[in-house]
Amino acid sequence: MKCPFCGELGDKVVDSRESREGDVIRRRRQCLNDTCRKRFTSYERIDEIPYMVVKKDGTRERFERQKLIGGLLKACEKRPVKVADIEEIADMAEQLLIEKPEREIAGKDLGALVMQELKRLDQVAYVRFASVYRDFRDVDDFVQEARALRGSKE
Repeated sequence: MKCPFCGELGDKVVDSRESREGDVIRRRRQCLNDTCRKRFTSYERIDEIPYMVVKKDGTRERFERQKLIGGLLKACEKRPVKVADIEEIADMAEQLLIEKPEREIAGKDLGALVMQELKRLDQVAYVRFASVYRDFRDVDDFVQEARALRGSKE
């Protein structure tokens, strides 16, 4: 690490301490330049870059697991879907994001995963979620989706 006093790149760690919360490490360092030898402090913390969802209009929004779970809970309200199943879908969505090196995902890809899993779990919850995700405008959109669902079932 570069000494803030003389600019020397060599130093040694004299003392390390973790913060109470455990999210930061404080290091006391000493410059190895014989003419300087001053001590200074550095802090080490995890660089947390948020996962992002790229919306239809191109805007980016932070991925929020709780927001996804909230939408799933609304779609599954009064349906025989276990909370564990909803959490599993959220886990799959997070895993999909974690596996992507660029830390972002298109909203359509995320929605497709969620809809595929809901279709498998509960068709009514699937249509409810699809109505919001696909922005159904009227009853005809619901009927069309229900017919497509019935056609794929037969």
